[in-house]
Amino acid sequence: MEKLQQDAIVLAKMPKSLNKKEFTYCPGCHHGIVHRLVAELIDEFNLRERTVLVAPVGCSVFAYEFFNVDGTVAAHGRALAVATGMKRARPDLFIITYQGDGDLAAIGTAETIHAANRGERVTTVFINNAVYGMTGGQMAPTTLLGMKTTTSPYGRRPEKEGYPIHIMEIMRELPGVAYAERVKVSKPQDVPKAKIAIKKAFYAQLLDLGFGIVEVLSTCPTNWGMDPVEAGKWLDENMVKEFPLGVYVDKVTEVMKEKGVK
Repeated sequence: MEKLQQDAIVLAKMPKSLNKKEFTYCPGCHHGIVHRLVAELIDEFNLRERTVLVAPVGCSVFAYEFFNVDGTVAAHGRALAVATGMKRARPDLFIITYQGDGDLAAIGTAETIHAANRGERVTTVFINNAVYGMTGGQMAPTTLLGMKTTTSPYGRRPEKEGYPIHIMEIMRELPGVAYAERVKVSKPQDVPKAKIAIKKAFYAQLLDLGFGIVEVLSTCPTNWGMDPVEAGKWLDENMVKEFPLGVYVDKVTEVMKEKGVK
């Protein structure tokens, strides 16, 4: 046993940028997975002492409970306005906004579009679970057609409630965006790919290239009325069709190669 302990290799350990508080998210929610990826990258880049996390209203607001970095809570939809002020005043800081779809793509649409268009040097992690998770499962701007919510009990209808909004496709049209990618974490093989995407969004800020954003398709088993396994399968079979995965803007990879960074 002693020999085995001496030869043991640590494959994973708790990131220093997370504290020891147990996650309080619902079973099957993907916030915890994404939290860990963000925290691992903060550690790997040695950014903990100069990172500020902006967590606005929604389930994303609980992020400040779990990250071991400086942070603040923004009013609903105003995370990127707050982040802009911080970065303009203290360009030495590394600013992350962690936002849900109701926040980023509804009440905060103007802040999102204009911060991205201006090329603000901040990094946004966008959790899209197609529903308002915290406030009772209402229809969100990303709710799929036909999807039932507490405010669309017959399913979303285009003639009544309109169509789902596609943030990555909008990002593709804005010159200030340096990196934009849509990923998911519903299967184990998805997680390393999501981490690479978030890493490149970090580099958009670190290399002073512009705005970086990663959209993560996520489950909300509680408000979807599914168990975690069903929710993951539903995401793969339905959300990915509506919101195609992939890189939408990449001004980062070539600069990384030029500078010899990995």
